[in-house]
Amino acid sequence: MKNRKLLIITTVICLALIVTALPLLGACDNTEKTSTTTSPTTPVSVTAGPTTTTAPLKTSATPGSTETLKVGIMTPTTGIAAEKGVPLQDANLDCIKYINDELGGVNGYKIEVDWLDSNYNATQAVANVKKFMDDGCLFFTTSSSTEMGYVQEIANRAGFPGLVAYASPSNYHPPQHIYGQTPDYGDDWIGFTNYYLKNVWKGTGKPKMALMLLNNPTGAGAKNAAKALADTLGVEIVATEEHAATTVSEMESLTRVKALKPDVLYISSTPKPSAVIIKNAVELGMFPGVTIGVCHAAMVKSLIDLAGADVVEGVYGTFPTVMWTENVPGMAKMTEYVKKLHPKDEGNPDYIAAWAQSLIIAEILKKALDNVGYDVLAKGDAKAWEAIEKYGFQKLAGYDVGGLQGAVKYSAGDNRLTKFNRVYRIVNGLISSPSPWVEAPLVKYETFDWYGK
Repeated sequence: MKNRKLLIITTVICLALIVTALPLLGACDNTEKTSTTTSPTTPVSVTAGPTTTTAPLKTSATPGSTETLKVGIMTPTTGIAAEKGVPLQDANLDCIKYINDELGGVNGYKIEVDWLDSNYNATQAVANVKKFMDDGCLFFTTSSSTEMGYVQEIANRAGFPGLVAYASPSNYHPPQHIYGQTPDYGDDWIGFTNYYLKNVWKGTGKPKMALMLLNNPTGAGAKNAAKALADTLGVEIVATEEHAATTVSEMESLTRVKALKPDVLYISSTPKPSAVIIKNAVELGMFPGVTIGVCHAAMVKSLIDLAGADVVEGVYGTFPTVMWTENVPGMAKMTEYVKKLHPKDEGNPDYIAAWAQSLIIAEILKKALDNVGYDVLAKGDAKAWEAIEKYGFQKLAGYDVGGLQGAVKYSAGDNRLTKFNRVYRIVNGLISSPSPWVEAPLVKYETFDWYGK
């Protein structure tokens, strides 16, 4: 009986000691957690059976698997501009894969792409941008000036920043929330015309130029530049002819142009219509003879494929990137990915431009993260849009994009992030003979009373 009482007393004492010790154990556990989570770079050892691995601690300052940076990307992958949209989409997404897989994203945060096809269609493009905003994207990109033209009013009204690869002056004059990756179609005309006057024109007086323009912002950019600067540069515009992206013949318009005896024919259009125009010019006996220049939208591999190498031999054109044979720092990795994922795109300058666009996307995100941190961007709301524009886009200060294009820099009042262009010539079926980089001047189109009317 005495032994039984002793056992009960001993048990009670032990239980009391255990209860007393619990808070102390809890305090020790809390102290340990606090000390390890104060440093986001401190690894924690996780043991499962005999195997020990190391995993980073997740804190508000450390990227986690569900913490991403969402960006909307729109390309004309189907529709009447698909010959450009397909390689542009391929390069955009291939480069994002490279950034996420090999570079670990941006400051440790993966880029989450909300990609949509515009079909080069206004209704679809508008729906895409609305979805980008609803999905919490930080900003969005388009491939073409026409896509951006469809959506810029909505984006500007909302304060939703956009980046267009191939821009027209109308996309950002006056400057609001849309930015151009490369010199615009007005800059193309200025760059080509200056080059032509200095290097090609051998006559006296003003050369006669005829403009063959796509009936959208691609053509309007060249038209506006010529209207603003033709007299200043010293050329006479003798004809301005417009065409649709679906044109199958421009014999009628070129017959009118031929009668005016132009010295130079400038085409601001996409590859398919440009190929039609050049073939028609050959059929009419205008080319060779007249000098032909094209804007950067047309100066791509598909122009050669569509028209035939012999037809476009000697055609000049602008383009804002290097070509595939050039030895620049960003070429090797891009070439590795195109060979591995989309070998059909190798040799196409559109792939280079869109790869560069994705590198610029990453640089914009990096600038914003460095300046305001992830938490400000996390919601993808109006405040995040304001932050990405002010501390991302507008903090770009000479990023070299691996040498693939001109350096990227924001200047107040000028939403062209790159001002440098080149003139090339098609020789033996290749886009070659690059001119030196030429900086395009800022033309404040909004100051002309005819602009936008």
